[in-house]
Amino acid sequence: MVSDIKLNHREKAYALLKADAEKILRLIQVQMDNLTMPQCPLYEEVLDTQMFGFSREIDFAVRLGLVDEKDGKELIFSLERKLSALHEAFTQSEK
Repeated sequence: MVSDIKLNHREKAYALLKADAEKILRLIQVQMDNLTMPQCPLYEEVLDTQMFGFSREIDFAVRLGLVDEKDGKELIFSLERKLSALHEAFTQSEK
């Protein structure tokens, strides 16, 4: 029973982190679509702040043993790849 509870907490933690990654992606997409260009300091500040906060969330979850370090890093890398693709698509559409 205790291991079931721990597994449930791990699943919830991973799901919450994944949802936060999607929120960051949507925020950046809205910013790129409506507000600022990727070269804008405001865009870079928002992106840096969001990514820093997200990495701290993952670090906290890893230290609590709720998320495996490898899975946490994969969440960050996955988000970085998606943001890079979004940036590249935006840059291509501007040409």
